[in-house]
Amino acid sequence: MEDVDIVLEIDGKKLPMNDFVRKILCGMITGSIGTLHGVGNDWKTININLRR
Repeated sequence: MEDVDIVLEIDGKKLPMNDFVRKILCGMITGSIGTLHGVGNDWKTININLRR
């Protein structure tokens, strides 16, 4: 996951993450997305928005 950049932003404020958290989030997201039908390994951008 060295080539993946991730930004966590809550209510417009970017939250800093250490390497461990960055690797965990990237692994969870890319691993989950990779199992979806029709999604190849050549993706460029993944956007996830959560609203409550």
